[in-house]
Amino acid sequence: MSKQLKAAPGVSLDASEQEGVRDVVRTVIEEVRREGDSAVRKYSAQFDNWSPDSFLLGRDQAEEIVAALPQQVVSDILEVQANVRQFAQLQLESMHSFESEVSPGVFLGQKHLPIRATGAYVPGGRYALTASAHMTVVTAKVAGVERVTACTPPIRGELPVATIAALHLAGADEILMLGGVQAVAALALGTETIGRVDLLAGPGNAYVAEAKRQLFGEVGIDLFAGPTEILVIADEHADPFIVAVDLLSQAEHGPDSPAVLISTSEDVARQAMEHVEKLLPGMSTNDMAGPAWRDHGQVHVVEDLDEAFALADTFASEHVQVLTAEPRLALERMHHYGALFLGEGTCVSYGDKVIGTNHVLPTRGSARYTGGLWVGKYLRTVTYQEVTDPAASARLGELCGRTARVERFEGHARSGDVRAAKFGDATLPWVDQTPVLS
Repeated sequence: MSKQLKAAPGVSLDASEQEGVRDVVRTVIEEVRREGDSAVRKYSAQFDNWSPDSFLLGRDQAEEIVAALPQQVVSDILEVQANVRQFAQLQLESMHSFESEVSPGVFLGQKHLPIRATGAYVPGGRYALTASAHMTVVTAKVAGVERVTACTPPIRGELPVATIAALHLAGADEILMLGGVQAVAALALGTETIGRVDLLAGPGNAYVAEAKRQLFGEVGIDLFAGPTEILVIADEHADPFIVAVDLLSQAEHGPDSPAVLISTSEDVARQAMEHVEKLLPGMSTNDMAGPAWRDHGQVHVVEDLDEAFALADTFASEHVQVLTAEPRLALERMHHYGALFLGEGTCVSYGDKVIGTNHVLPTRGSARYTGGLWVGKYLRTVTYQEVTDPAASARLGELCGRTARVERFEGHARSGDVRAAKFGDATLPWVDQTPVLS
């Protein structure tokens, strides 16, 4: 039996605001579709006050930016990217192509083919999300993507040098100083100067998310992303101060970021809430974390860990942090989450920034049916078939003829019939005379 110590009143876009977002996005997309570069330039100037001679950043300029950064910044970027690359490589090695002779003379197989061109969207705004460059470019390159075009907007009219360095060092083939709906539309549709991509990946604001939703089908996407989420499961052994710090670490992403605590200890839960209130005023990001905790924070007290895991599964949270005496129990008991962070030595911020797993993860309950961005998202798993034994083809032909006619697919049935006749002793009753099959 659970007790709720803090409920989330919830503040979200009302229907008119949502419709407003949809209308703006629809207008921009259709203008980019019709007018190409001129529309991209128009909206870049309107939304970002940015209209350079070319949105494409030259390789020489990127290298100059990298050279001008402090060496420690560059070293840290390279270390994080090595971590991301290592994990993506391990994922790739877990995906095996195969071919099997499933019956005499019948060979079935699958192989993994990389997507040819992808777009990596790295948002600007308040935070320069260099980590998103690692996640969307390094992972694509490990998968074997030939062309990765990265887009990131200027920040208050200035180049985001750390983000540019991260994109360049990650291996982006093209870097465009372009953001918002106009960037997403340009990548998805192509313009006179911007090549069309086959898949778009990366986080963004409500307008970017809506643009991806409207363009899905014309272009592949990683997932429909919402506000960042954290859910902490804590037992009586958890440190309430660490619980509070970790909740706020994700609440600072934005004023609509849910932060949820589920604890088997009311004492730990109440202490954590007290720490949150003491920590918030001193946070430089209190303008984001404060409203997030006020409007979207929840605290639940439950009887035991079984109830904690079951309740956590109903949230299907993007990030689930397990601060318990036996954190690996969550691997056995939980089913719905984007990523698990097990034990006090681990935190969601490691996953966001440095440890190597991908931080583009499902939100808004979509962890019930999908995982996050991974190397396999940049691969297409395709199959192939070959029948080399004439007797096997004859048997399959007869089976195909019968099953296709149950479904009234006469053309399918005849494809089977001709092989049953050519490689076996069947006749073709649907022609006046059995043709010579040589």
